[in-house]
Amino acid sequence: MSDVELVLRSTRVITPEGTRAASVAVSAGKITAVLPYDAGVPEGARLEDVGDHVVLPGLVDTHVHVNDPGRTEWEGFWTATRAAAAGGITTLVDMPLNSLPPTTTVDNLRTKKDVAADKAHIDVGFWGGALPDNVKDLRPLHEAGVFGFKAFLSPSGVDEFPHLDQDRLAQSLAEITSFGGLLIVHAEDPHHLEAAPQQGGPKYADFLASRPRDAEDTAIAQLIAQAKRLDARVHVLHLSSSDALPLIAAAKAEGVRITVETCPHYLTLTAEEVPDGASEFKCCPPIRESANQDLLWRALADGTIDCVVTDHSPSTADLKTGDFATAWGGISGLQLSLAAIWTEARKRGHGLEDVVRWMSTRTSELVGLDQKGAIEAGRDADFAILAPDETFTVDPAELQHRNRVTAYAGKTLYGVVKSTWLRGERIVADGEFTDPKGQLLTRTH
Repeated sequence: MSDVELVLRSTRVITPEGTRAASVAVSAGKITAVLPYDAGVPEGARLEDVGDHVVLPGLVDTHVHVNDPGRTEWEGFWTATRAAAAGGITTLVDMPLNSLPPTTTVDNLRTKKDVAADKAHIDVGFWGGALPDNVKDLRPLHEAGVFGFKAFLSPSGVDEFPHLDQDRLAQSLAEITSFGGLLIVHAEDPHHLEAAPQQGGPKYADFLASRPRDAEDTAIAQLIAQAKRLDARVHVLHLSSSDALPLIAAAKAEGVRITVETCPHYLTLTAEEVPDGASEFKCCPPIRESANQDLLWRALADGTIDCVVTDHSPSTADLKTGDFATAWGGISGLQLSLAAIWTEARKRGHGLEDVVRWMSTRTSELVGLDQKGAIEAGRDADFAILAPDETFTVDPAELQHRNRVTAYAGKTLYGVVKSTWLRGERIVADGEFTDPKGQLLTRTH
């Protein structure tokens, strides 16, 4: 233990074995041991005692639209990773679209890495994109280290990232399965969307009717059928419709290799509370009714839903018009995701150990980041120090996001992040940031 550089001590450390008083020993950016609370501090090591604040493993958010390069005025690596760090997130995986160019070739991946390299305050990985015409690029992107491939089954909202029909989905999925890759899917069926009433204007009820649950349900059923036929590994993004839960549960019981995520806005916001014209609440699929939300929480508790990620999808304020048909669809939530989920989770009888499982352990497992997601020997020394019983009221002016449009404005949330640590270095504390410390991550297996 003579090489220990840091001992982080708390009366509440969340470990895989449970929450306990402990001293966490750190050397060369790694956790070397989780020791008894009153263990001695080795000579030459620095002691950081955080008292009764809870030490969590840094969160891992596998669904973030950074939009850099090309749409950096929407968000960029500098601002996105600062916002993430302020919210206790120490690793994010960037989505392949809304940047120009999209991450759909190795050259485009290289461009994105060049932009991110000196701006990342936290660790950053990358998804590739599966388009109708880039099957030939999928294996090279996999070999270049992307964590998997994003596809849309309905129009994405940007022309440079077209969706896959069922034939192209089958082609892409067969190719990805041939090298053991992962396909992550925005699952809404375009035919059901086209058949739904498409009425513009400020009424949220009209927008909700335009993105019906059966669009999600049908697309997920089709994805399950394809995955079952090919023995493919697939992941359903941002699940909103509780009607799809029996399909998913049955597929898992049959051994289909499917995982599912949902997002803080589906778990903490409801259609009933969205004011007309408040397009800061617009996202696709949409925020649904409170009864639907209750079923999502139940599925999260029983494991039908695996994890919680932000789907942070920002834009400039001028694109958030009062017309739900034309406003940009996306919720900005990086900095607030932990507090939003913890606020609702504690009301529903869940503990911080559950939150860690949903937002750190399982997200790390999804992308194979074995060095993240838990406080135990051998893992990266990534921590979020949380005061779980302290509250704050969301003031958009205090957010680190480039554009401070938020559906959480004015809400009082539990859980104040006191500091965030990356590989044993404190990267933000009480709003003060260090220089960027993040590394660019690649798939390791």
